[in-house]
Amino acid sequence: MQEATVKVQGMSCRSCVPRIEGAINALGAEGRVNFEQGTVDVRFDESKVQISDIQEVIRKKGYNVEA
Repeated sequence: MQEATVKVQGMSCRSCVPRIEGAINALGAEGRVNFEQGTVDVRFDESKVQISDIQEVIRKKGYNVEA
């Protein structure tokens, strides 16, 4: 399993947390949002999911992702 931290901008309230985590989990990865830090810690199997897939699904939910 790979682990990474993704910086996310645009989270305005705590209701953003389940939106982002749910989208990441739907990919088959694990996501844990730290609202205060503006980050998402992710764990994923690189043979199934790439970090770029995770970043893209966060963008599709309307948030900005720092590369």
